[in-house]
Amino acid sequence: METIHDVDAYIAQYPPHLQQILQRIRAAIRAEVPTATEKIAYSIPTFYDGENIIHFGMAKKHVGIYPGPEAIRFFADRLTAYQTSKGAVQLPLDQPIPYDLIREITAHRVATVRSNLINK
Repeated sequence: METIHDVDAYIAQYPPHLQQILQRIRAAIRAEVPTATEKIAYSIPTFYDGENIIHFGMAKKHVGIYPGPEAIRFFADRLTAYQTSKGAVQLPLDQPIPYDLIREITAHRVATVRSNLINK
């Protein structure tokens, strides 16, 4: 399998209906962190602004978002409908994708990262 080097190529490898979901997630994240650089890290799309803000990636039956453990703890009460792990949320493809929640999680990550950079 070819190594993917940019987010457009990552999204393009999926069928159109999944591309649409990935593009909407990308847009939701971009809306909250317009200055971020997009890159591929850990083989998935990543938004970087001073540090990695959030990653997202397609799996067989879900799309994962990876905002890190602090964000998962902070939003725990709003993530009870989803499978979570230390730093990830699985959003099942057979359910509506919570784009507004993705935006809120991203905004939280941006605020946290900026606060951490200021306090260093």
